[in-house]
Amino acid sequence: MTGQLAFVESPVQLLNVLEWAHTRATAPEAPSAAPPGASGPADAVASARALSSTDATPGAAPAAPDLTVVVLSPTDPMSRGQLRRMAQLARDEGFTVRWQEARRGRGALVRTLRELARPLRSAERVIIGDPFSRYVQLLLTLFGPRHLTVVDDGTATMEFAAQLGRGERLVRWHRKGSLGPRELVLAPVTSLAKRRLAPARGRTVEIFTSLPVQAPEGVTVTGNSFAWTRTRFGPPLLTGGADLVGTSLVETGVVDAAHYDRVVGELARTHGATRYFAHRRESAEKLHRIAVETGLQVVRPELPLELIARRGPIGRTVVSFPSTVVHTLPLALAGTGVKVAVCEIAPEWLRESASPRAQGFLSGVAGTAAHEVDRLTARVTNPTDRLEFG
Repeated sequence: MTGQLAFVESPVQLLNVLEWAHTRATAPEAPSAAPPGASGPADAVASARALSSTDATPGAAPAAPDLTVVVLSPTDPMSRGQLRRMAQLARDEGFTVRWQEARRGRGALVRTLRELARPLRSAERVIIGDPFSRYVQLLLTLFGPRHLTVVDDGTATMEFAAQLGRGERLVRWHRKGSLGPRELVLAPVTSLAKRRLAPARGRTVEIFTSLPVQAPEGVTVTGNSFAWTRTRFGPPLLTGGADLVGTSLVETGVVDAAHYDRVVGELARTHGATRYFAHRRESAEKLHRIAVETGLQVVRPELPLELIARRGPIGRTVVSFPSTVVHTLPLALAGTGVKVAVCEIAPEWLRESASPRAQGFLSGVAGTAAHEVDRLTARVTNPTDRLEFG
């Protein structure tokens, strides 16, 4: 196994690996490096609209590069199911997919490292989706790649680029900065991995992203316009109403559950929404409560939302909380007439235990969304705490 090796742990990571491969295969020459932070979301949307008229015939796949995708399978059933479907799409595109049960049973870690040692040593380029992953960090400490590409796995890419540029310890934005016992034990691994994720003599680093990132000097930024998604699927049939996009902010301890439920209900009434697309990490109890209290049809997507929306049917308006989709959906749905709106998170919705960085990060996600994305601000209009969106 030689050439290029991708490690993915989520369906979105695998989708973006396919987008990266498509960009490489269809570009007349190697993707050019954009100056750090030079291209914004509006530029990316405009580029996607221009490309939508020149893409290859739907269903036509370019020649696949020498790429092997290694799925470091998670344990939760929703992620595993979506990953299996994404893996089949990757095989349909001509890529080799290797399913690795990296987290099941005693000795899984050692067995995985032993089985991946040879392909890692021979890989010219390694593509990863989550630089915060302890699994990926461990692999990087043992085998330093000559060329490294980081693809999006949600809005954490923005935080990764910023932390790398500032030389800070890699910490997910929704976690507090203090070191617990586990973090102290793994601190040497994280420290070495951070160095391997930075450009150096004999090593190049690329960020392939649809997000506005401030990349440090020496890091190549390649824009993701979701050309593969638009080439392979759609355009979608549009329904007359609106769809809501769920988030796992409650499950990650950032947003208070009661506030979240209330806002979802108000959004549904305000926009005439009929469906709620659940995040794969949302709990069954929370989704049942939303369905009963709001009357929304809760949909657990079998694929990443960008593909679901592109395949359709999809509402003429899609309302989301601050998340990756406020950046990716305008690209995937460019030229279809679908309007995307983002509901900003008010400070009073946050739990007391939320990370001090949470409000600023979420505001940044909403504030940097494409110009085509409407921004909704929820405010209390009377003592009964009914919300109004403006």
